[in-house]
Amino acid sequence: MELTITGSANKLSVSDEVFGREFSEDLVHQVVVAYQAAGRAGTKAQKTRAEVNGTTKKSKKQKGGGARHGALTAPIFVGGGRAFAAKPRSFEQKVNRKMYRAAIAAILSELNRQGRLKVVESFDIDAPKTKGLVEKLAGFELGKRPLIVTEDASENLFLSARNLPYVQVRDVQGLDPVALVGADSVLITADAVKKVEEWLA
Repeated sequence: MELTITGSANKLSVSDEVFGREFSEDLVHQVVVAYQAAGRAGTKAQKTRAEVNGTTKKSKKQKGGGARHGALTAPIFVGGGRAFAAKPRSFEQKVNRKMYRAAIAAILSELNRQGRLKVVESFDIDAPKTKGLVEKLAGFELGKRPLIVTEDASENLFLSARNLPYVQVRDVQGLDPVALVGADSVLITADAVKKVEEWLA
């Protein structure tokens, strides 16, 4: 299949496997959830009644004092341990490399079908100026949350987009399913398309 290059009469030949793949909602959902889960720290830690600092001596006599209680480190007391204390753990979910690549290809294909994937010959900015990037993006209909993908994103481009809360910049190596799914549209250079095709083929 061929992709239209914005602002040029040329067309870019690409693989149907990467940019014409059938969309699988279940696969994309699984990969997106797994990617987000892998970013969780999992460092939350609480103490059980055995670990909390305090005496385990019986707090009062068994009879004649109302409710019967033992140690004040029990979960029902202020300052006591937690009944089901959280412990550090990994939230990582296993996703095969083949599944991950297939999900990326499915997202790119769906973006292309919906007209939200715009290919340009090149995209860069001369100086790290937010205003310059805003003016350059105004020439494309990218919506509120554009994602800019280049082969090797320059420092000027990263710095220019830093103050724009909804504009994301990625190089091909840093491309991820969450960024693709969350973007209103994706502006990608022709070189980046070829590099993505090599990666996913």
